[in-house]
Amino acid sequence: MTLFLICALIGVFAGLLGGALGLGGGVVIVPPLIYLYHAMGIDPQVVAQLAVGTSLCTIIVTSISSVQAHHRAGFVRWPVAFRLGVGIVVGALIGAVIADQLSGPMLTRLFGVFAVLVALQMLLSGRRKQQQGEERVPGGAGLAGAGGVIGTISSLFGIGGGSLTVPFLSWCRLPMQNAVAISAACGLPIALAGTLGFMVTGWGKPGLPEWTLGYVYFPAALAIVVTSFPMARVGARLSHRLPSATLKRIFAVVLIVIGTELMLG
Repeated sequence: MTLFLICALIGVFAGLLGGALGLGGGVVIVPPLIYLYHAMGIDPQVVAQLAVGTSLCTIIVTSISSVQAHHRAGFVRWPVAFRLGVGIVVGALIGAVIADQLSGPMLTRLFGVFAVLVALQMLLSGRRKQQQGEERVPGGAGLAGAGGVIGTISSLFGIGGGSLTVPFLSWCRLPMQNAVAISAACGLPIALAGTLGFMVTGWGKPGLPEWTLGYVYFPAALAIVVTSFPMARVGARLSHRLPSATLKRIFAVVLIVIGTELMLG
């Protein structure tokens, strides 16, 4: 019950921050899960993989709602999303294999580096101008290749890929509404393929707690989804009332502190 309540609280923060600031859930979910799993006495060699796999599992549910909302608004350009998705699925599976080959402490340090980079992107994003001019979307092979890179990194760190997909599509000079909507559509194949990959690569690994399937810990995933799903809508409504730029800067600083601690830990 204590585990369920702690994970439910993680879900509350993940939903609120995701809805209010547009953050991918993995950036909020993975660090506290790493700390929680260490406190539970889980083998340090599998802690980071278990946190990432669990995070990807929760993104499956939240991404479905996000895709539906963007599709109803008419901003998802499905041909681009499908071509990216081909590479994303392959990349997400590769990311799971890479994560399995790394030691738990090494993956934790790499996530710390990634968290700091995301925080720096958040701090500098307000200064970056939207690319102007005619769209320059690559062909099928180019989009699949980009999707492969996005899928690998996203799966490796348990994120939905928005922090990578949106800047790439913005560089392709797509309107921001389309970039965000396509990114949301691509979050679902990342989560599905990544979760499957972490289930398979973690199958039968020693040191995992009960109620896991590979590197996915279902009690934690369920508790996070139960609260993050409704709180994301609350966060979206709050975003119109709160100083989101200030909140984003504060969270970026917190993320730098957490990322640095994970790197040095």
